[in-house]
Amino acid sequence: MNAWMTNVQIYTSPLGQLLLASDGQGLSGCWFEGQKYYAAGFNKDDLVSQEDQVLFQAKNWLDQYFNGEDPDNKRLKFHPHVTAFRQNVLDVLQSVPYGKVITYQQLAAKVKSQQDSGKYARAVAGAVGHNPLSIFIPCHRVLGSDGSLTGYAGGLTRKRTLLEFEQTPSASFWEK
Repeated sequence: MNAWMTNVQIYTSPLGQLLLASDGQGLSGCWFEGQKYYAAGFNKDDLVSQEDQVLFQAKNWLDQYFNGEDPDNKRLKFHPHVTAFRQNVLDVLQSVPYGKVITYQQLAAKVKSQQDSGKYARAVAGAVGHNPLSIFIPCHRVLGSDGSLTGYAGGLTRKRTLLEFEQTPSASFWEK
């Protein structure tokens, strides 16, 4: 594979088609079809529909997730194309446990010092909204400060469904 080419595969999830992208070394993208910022930062001419080991592992991880398991992210390597600040936000997001939630304000406090967190809440929210690794890096677990569902590039219906699923994970959940 050329250094500038990105392997992609479509994964059919219970919530719709996901585009998975890999640079051959790590997973660089996972987007719901039609979501905001879909494949942002990628040139469609550089995308090659070809499975590699990274995409194979990502699809296995998603199979486990949608079957109600809590798959281990440590088995996967992530290579998102993001700024250092956004990478910091994504690193903190990965610490939010399966089935748990965090507010944007709490997330901002973990990214920056407590006294500065108010200044960074919007920047953190922007980083969460542009997360190129939906589901793998659980941006759906971030809520508004009052506990409300706010912003999700994949849509609030998907966010609500993912949160409900993680409360009672089971493959039969999707048969409703």
